[in-house]
Amino acid sequence: LSKEILEELKTSTRYTEEELCRWYESFQRQCPDGRISRSEFEKIYGTFFPNSDPKGYARHVFRSFDTNDDGTLDFREYIIALHLTSSGKTHLKLEWAFSLFDVDRNGEVSKSEVLEIISAIFKMIPPEEQKLLPEDENSPQKRADKLWAYFNKGENG
Repeated sequence: LSKEILEELKTSTRYTEEELCRWYESFQRQCPDGRISRSEFEKIYGTFFPNSDPKGYARHVFRSFDTNDDGTLDFREYIIALHLTSSGKTHLKLEWAFSLFDVDRNGEVSKSEVLEIISAIFKMIPPEEQKLLPEDENSPQKRADKLWAYFNKGENG
């Protein structure tokens, strides 16, 4: 781990140097080449949702964190992802959420992109839990429509 990356991560996350070094050792054991591929990321993500299908959502999460768009996550991208999703500042979480929903990376979020992400999220909700959702949000389409209406957007945004 280079001193430059270590210093950057210490200042841009809540992790201490000791924690970062431990994370790095673990990362190197799991990813000896220093990178996580999308398929490896999907497998890791899947272990957190063993009774559902998180592959589609994991693909979107991976895309949002692959900041240099090379098809892998390096240690820096991995730690930033971990920090943002667990304890990052609200405005950074909002920026990440926007990048998650901006599927085509054109700087705008369309209703179809919202539906795509909501559909991926729904695949992670067990069917018995989906049945317990309120009537106005018990399907991906209804949930996307409700979210779109919340932001007071017209049909085309």
